[in-house]
Amino acid sequence: MLDAITPHGLPEPAQTEDLAAIRCPGAPTMQQIVAGDALPPPPVLAMEEPMFLGTAPVSVDRYFDQDIFEAEIEKIWKRTWQWVCREDHIPEPGDYYTYEVGHLSYVVVRQDDMSVRAFVNSCLHRSTKFKRGEGVGSGSNLRCPYHGWTWNNDGTLAQVPCAWDFKHIDPARTNLPEARVGHWGGFVFINPSAEGPSLEDFLAPLPDHFSGWDIANRHVAVHVAKELPCNWKTAQEAFLESYHVLETHPQLLKGVGDANVQYDCHSDHVTRFYAASGVNSPHLATPLSEEELLATMILGDKDSRGEGLTVGPGETARTVMARHLRKVMGEAYQCDLSAVSDSEMIDTIEYHVFPNMVLFPGLSLPMVYRFRPIGLDPNRTLFEILFLRPNPEGGPAPEPAEPFRVAEDQSYATAPGFDPAMGHVYDQDTDNLRAQQQGFRASAVGVQNLGNYQESRIRHFQMVVDKYLAGEA
Repeated sequence: MLDAITPHGLPEPAQTEDLAAIRCPGAPTMQQIVAGDALPPPPVLAMEEPMFLGTAPVSVDRYFDQDIFEAEIEKIWKRTWQWVCREDHIPEPGDYYTYEVGHLSYVVVRQDDMSVRAFVNSCLHRSTKFKRGEGVGSGSNLRCPYHGWTWNNDGTLAQVPCAWDFKHIDPARTNLPEARVGHWGGFVFINPSAEGPSLEDFLAPLPDHFSGWDIANRHVAVHVAKELPCNWKTAQEAFLESYHVLETHPQLLKGVGDANVQYDCHSDHVTRFYAASGVNSPHLATPLSEEELLATMILGDKDSRGEGLTVGPGETARTVMARHLRKVMGEAYQCDLSAVSDSEMIDTIEYHVFPNMVLFPGLSLPMVYRFRPIGLDPNRTLFEILFLRPNPEGGPAPEPAEPFRVAEDQSYATAPGFDPAMGHVYDQDTDNLRAQQQGFRASAVGVQNLGNYQESRIRHFQMVVDKYLAGEA
């Protein structure tokens, strides 16, 4: 196990004067990079909250041990806030979304007064699921497909076939068990536990950080899901650091900062990754010119660039690409992007929300990730990628895209709306995750050793997991 976290929360952030000691020597920091932008980033991106969390090794059994996995289900997945769907998935009374995590299952239902309630997806007669698979639907009630016991959409018992045989059942005491429901940013969240913090307290300081990013006013343009051959924590950790870019994604070194990414730990439940696009990797022996950087940037639609996209005197590749994307994306999504900073247009701004949500508020990579254990197998994870595009100004929001399942042996590039270059990057990650999960079992030492800065969010994540397992959260 990792060193214990104090009951009052995480350790104090590293002091500003200590930053140089834990960062890539000789490389410009993220703050130095964005200081040269034509349109500077908002204040929330100017803040830094790094943490030095010690050097203790991390045990590998936490990624495959069945007892640990089942303890996580009980002490994390049954006790934390987790997002189920977007508000647009259940826009009308009677609309529902079935959500599954591990062996747990819930039905989230839009009520007649437009509120939302969540019920355990299990009949109180003989436990059959009302809804047999995850997804959206609509109906006037929740009816068991086995014997027909029926509940109203508000969870009250409506009908028991052959009620004469169940005189011992009191309808007033046979409401469906509920989970708490919360709303933020256009997302619907549930918490299976009646105890613990409100959603607002759980997410803090995320709502404050996102006050300038209208993520509620977006729609699901792409939704891709894939089963990964690894633990739910293994899968997330691949996206909490950029240290692997040098070896795994060498094609990204030309145009993406990696060793000089900014890592922030804001609270027990919220951390951030802030990486520059349109810059040279500190690992490049021969830096590219601004023109060469512009040509290598994978952002946006390359077909939209034409022949006239060049770097003018005194400009940078970052400024040119940001300006181009403001025009192209503004026209595509029928919205005004003229005031959006260069960084928000092109950089990777990634927030992780414990236990399984990753949010990108930027516009060129407007993704949301979700990671969930599948059934009772600690070695399988469902990974979802949603692209949230801005809603057109003054017009109706498009309906959410249907989830597209990519088979484990298929490329992400096969998914509709997925850029092939981006798909290749995710394929490289999938190959790593399979090998890493197998390597945990093969390990002779039983531990892994993490970097002090570049992998600080992984250490932070595991310390919070330990805090929940110890009953201290």
